[in-house]
Parts: sequence; structure tokens; C-alpha cells
Amino acid sequence: MAGKCTTGRCDRCERVKGPGQADAGELHLWLPAPHALVKAIQAVRRCGHDFTADEESLSLKVVVTGENTPTLLDAIGESLTGQERRDARAILITPGVALSPKDFPRVTPFDDFSMSARSQWLVEMLSEERITHLFQPIVDANDTTNIFAHEALMRGVATDGSLVSPGEMLELARASDLLFPLDLMARRSAIRNAQKQGLSGGLFINFSPAAIYDPKFCLRTTVAAIREAGFCAEDVVFEVVESERCADMDHLKTILRYYREAGFHVALDDVGAGYSSLNMLHELQPDFVKLDMELTRNVHADKYKAVVASKILEIARDLGIRTVAEGVETPEELDWLQRAGATFVQGYLIGRPAERPMVQARSQAA
Repeated sequence: MAGKCTTGRCDRCERVKGPGQADAGELHLWLPAPHALVKAIQAVRRCGHDFTADEESLSLKVVVTGENTPTLLDAIGESLTGQERRDARAILITPGVALSPKDFPRVTPFDDFSMSARSQWLVEMLSEERITHLFQPIVDANDTTNIFAHEALMRGVATDGSLVSPGEMLELARASDLLFPLDLMARRSAIRNAQKQGLSGGLFINFSPAAIYDPKFCLRTTVAAIREAGFCAEDVVFEVVESERCADMDHLKTILRYYREAGFHVALDDVGAGYSSLNMLHELQPDFVKLDMELTRNVHADKYKAVVASKILEIARDLGIRTVAEGVETPEELDWLQRAGATFVQGYLIGRPAERPMVQARSQAA
């Protein structure tokens, strides 16, 4: 985000508006072919917007507001082919200001412009630090009254106070190059909320390796925040999420080595969701592995899942790696996992994510 205006008050912002930054504007589009212009015009008409078109320059000017811009762009994008979207260009100009040659360097590909419009709510959420965390207990598989740790689960907070799912936020952050600020803010929020709620015991904090460039710089504030919050390093587990998206294994090893040298533990998430995550066990040698919830679900009644899950648990046990089975929802699943040798379990049967960490878990014996 370095080098970009964050105030919305510079000369560039006053003249060339990013999607969602103004109440109204003039959207200028240039299409790659006459038939693409026709399709874009039809999409604009369906949305009920005023427009002017120039067939000679294959351009289209539409009056929009910040609220309706994303919907309009979605309609136009859906009407075009993938290549037409990539070749189309767009810019948003302040109402009443004529488009001039000095604006052309800021014209962007339609796909990039459209993504920027859709991500505006996430930009605002990050700038206003509307990120919070819920906590879900992780308990001893053989004694579910014994709470081992809590996982901090990220949620966004919409302007109306409702919670936004992490999947929606992460998908948009990856596509709009906002993963780094989102991941950083999420880690800080997890620590801040855990301290605020007086959490005791272990704390699992998710992080995306794709959001970390140099751990010595990207993670030092996170480590400092943990120490300032009074958490013991040995009680904190950094959980690698989206591990299969990390193509650079050496980079991931460097990140985990940094955490370990600081005294923390590391966990590999969603093991069993794909071959590559299972293959990472010998590469990363994590302290914990978490069985993917899709593998855990109905494991007692599915012989294929049962074989895969039992082998993962056996491998982890032989390697001295502790296991956490996610997504446990029924006594039958818990009973199977207990007999198969899972170390810890997590899921709705034990406790749902909540603002306040669980203090006392009840027995869930089958």
C-alpha cells in the first residue's frame, strides 16, 4: 500500500476517483470491439443508468454513484468474454470534470478496476480496523472437560454490526492485493481480543504464508504484541492456513523457523484435504497437524475417510506430532477419533466459536 494516498484528499483523488470513493462520478469505458460495446450498452440499460456512447472510439460514459458502481461493473463484466474484459479499460472521473489526456496514464484494465470497486468495503473495513475474533475451544480427545487451547477465528464487522465470514474476506483480499494488511491486522486482533477476554491456556493464531515477505520484519510486531500481552511463547501456536497456496517451500520453512526460534509452536492446517498438505509433514515437521473437517465429518460411517484419517493419525503419532481433529459434530465422530488416537478435538459438539473463551467444557462421552 506504500506510495498510495490513504486520505482521499490529494489532487489525484479529487480528480480521478477510485470506485466507492465518491458519491457520484462518470465512469468511462473503452471496449475492444464493436460487438463488445453493444453488449456493454445492453448491460448498462438493464441496470437503468444514463449513458452516452461513441461508436467511433468504442467508448461509453455512464453516470454512477459509489453504491451502485460494483453492481453495474458486475453486470458489464458478466456480459463480456474473459478476453474482452482483459482488453477493456476504465476510469472514474469526478462529476463535471472533463476527461483530459493527463488522465489516460491512470486508465486501468477493466478487471482491475472492477476488483477495486468490489474491494472498497474491505479497504474501508481495514482502514477503520473493523476486525474481531471469536474463540473456539480445543479439548483433550479422551477428556473433553480438559480445555487445551482456543483457536482465534477472524471475523469482519460490517457497518451495521453484523459479522462477515473470513472466507469472503480472504478471497477478496487475495484477488485485490490486500492479503498482507488483512493478515497483519488479523494477527494483531487475535492477540488483542485474547488479552481483552482474559484467555488462559493455549492460543492458536492463523496466518497466511503468502502474506509474509520477510519474517524478521513482517512478524516482529506480532511477536512483540504477544509478549506485551503477557502470553507465554510456548502457549502460542501459529497455524499455517492455505499452505497449498505457498509455492515456495523454503520461504515457508524460513517463516516457521522464525516462529520456533522465538519460542512458539507451529501447526499445519487442513491435513488430509490434499496430497500436498500431507506431503508437507516431513518438509515442515510441525508440532501439530489439524485434520480437515471434511475428513472428520462422518468418519465413523465412511470406510474411505476412516482409512485416510487413521493413517494420518498413525503417521503423526509415529513422528511425535500432536493432532487436532476439526469439525467434530456428533458423539459417533468423537468416539471414532478417541479410538483412533487423536490427541485433541475441536468442533460444534465441544463448543461453537464465541466472543468469550470457554471456561469449563462438559463431558461429551459417547
